[in-house]
Amino acid sequence: RFDRLRYVEIKHGRICMLGVVGYLVNKAGIFLPGDIDLSGTKFSDIGSGFAAVSNIPSAGLAQLVLFVGALELGFMKDIEGTGNEF
Repeated sequence: RFDRLRYVEIKHGRICMLGVVGYLVNKAGIFLPGDIDLSGTKFSDIGSGFAAVSNIPSAGLAQLVLFVGALELGFMKDIEGTGNEF
Protein backbone atom coordinates (compact mmCIF):
# COMPACT_ATOMS: atom_id res chain seq x y z
CA ARG A 1 0.00 0.00 0.00
CA PHE A 2 2.80 2.43 0.84
CA ASP A 3 4.51 1.84 -2.50
CA ARG A 4 1.26 2.65 -4.32
CA LEU A 5 0.86 5.90 -2.38
CA ARG A 6 4.47 6.85 -3.14
CA TYR A 7 3.90 6.14 -6.83
CA VAL A 8 0.76 8.31 -6.94
CA GLU A 9 2.50 11.12 -5.05
CA ILE A 10 5.42 11.16 -7.50
CA LYS A 11 3.03 11.12 -10.47
CA HIS A 12 0.90 14.00 -9.15
CA GLY A 13 3.98 15.96 -8.13
CA ARG A 14 5.36 15.78 -11.66
CA ILE A 15 2.04 16.89 -13.13
CA CYS A 16 1.95 19.85 -10.72
CA MET A 17 5.51 20.84 -11.65
CA LEU A 18 4.52 20.86 -15.33
CA GLY A 19 1.52 23.02 -14.50
CA VAL A 20 3.65 25.56 -12.64
CA VAL A 21 6.16 25.74 -15.48
CA GLY A 22 3.32 26.26 -17.97
CA TYR A 23 1.88 29.05 -15.85
CA LEU A 24 5.24 30.79 -15.54
CA VAL A 25 5.91 30.52 -19.26
CA ASN A 26 2.54 32.12 -20.06
CA LYS A 27 3.07 34.86 -17.48
CA ALA A 28 6.40 35.61 -19.17
CA GLY A 29 4.45 36.31 -22.37
CA ILE A 30 5.38 33.15 -24.26
CA PHE A 31 2.42 31.51 -26.02
CA LEU A 32 1.99 28.86 -28.68
CA PRO A 33 1.84 30.30 -32.19
CA GLY A 34 -1.34 30.10 -34.21
CA ASP A 35 -5.02 29.82 -33.38
CA ILE A 36 -6.74 27.73 -30.72
CA ASP A 37 -9.93 27.29 -32.77
CA LEU A 38 -11.24 27.72 -36.28
CA SER A 39 -12.85 31.09 -35.54
CA GLY A 40 -9.42 32.72 -35.25
CA THR A 41 -8.93 32.98 -31.47
CA LYS A 42 -5.18 33.12 -30.87
CA PHE A 43 -3.45 31.33 -27.99
CA SER A 44 -2.21 34.72 -26.78
CA ASP A 45 -5.84 35.93 -26.47
CA ILE A 46 -6.65 33.24 -23.91
CA GLY A 47 -4.45 34.61 -21.11
CA SER A 48 -3.15 32.64 -18.14
CA GLY A 49 -4.24 31.40 -14.76
CA PHE A 50 -7.74 30.42 -13.70
CA ALA A 51 -9.28 33.24 -15.75
CA ALA A 52 -8.06 31.51 -18.91
CA VAL A 53 -10.40 28.56 -18.36
CA SER A 54 -13.45 30.71 -19.09
CA ASN A 55 -11.85 31.90 -22.36
CA ILE A 56 -11.23 28.42 -23.78
CA PRO A 57 -14.00 27.20 -26.11
CA SER A 58 -16.16 24.45 -24.57
CA ALA A 59 -15.17 21.96 -27.28
CA GLY A 60 -11.53 22.60 -26.38
CA LEU A 61 -12.18 21.93 -22.70
CA ALA A 62 -13.96 18.70 -23.61
CA GLN A 63 -10.99 17.63 -25.73
CA LEU A 64 -8.62 18.40 -22.88
CA VAL A 65 -10.61 16.36 -20.38
CA LEU A 66 -10.93 13.42 -22.79
CA PHE A 67 -7.21 13.51 -23.62
CA VAL A 68 -6.14 13.54 -19.97
CA GLY A 69 -8.64 10.77 -19.20
CA ALA A 70 -7.28 8.65 -22.07
CA LEU A 71 -3.74 9.15 -20.80
CA GLU A 72 -4.72 8.27 -17.26
CA LEU A 73 -6.71 5.17 -18.15
CA GLY A 74 -4.88 3.90 -21.20
CA PHE A 75 -1.21 4.76 -21.12
CA MET A 76 -0.02 5.69 -17.63
CA LYS A 77 -0.23 2.23 -16.11
CA ASP A 78 1.79 0.68 -13.32
CA ILE A 79 4.65 -1.38 -14.70
CA GLU A 80 5.63 -4.12 -12.29
CA GLY A 81 9.31 -4.45 -11.50
CA THR A 82 10.32 -0.99 -12.72
CA GLY A 83 9.77 0.98 -9.53
CA ASN A 84 6.73 2.53 -11.23
CA GLU A 85 8.76 5.23 -12.94
CA PHE A 86 7.41 6.86 -16.09
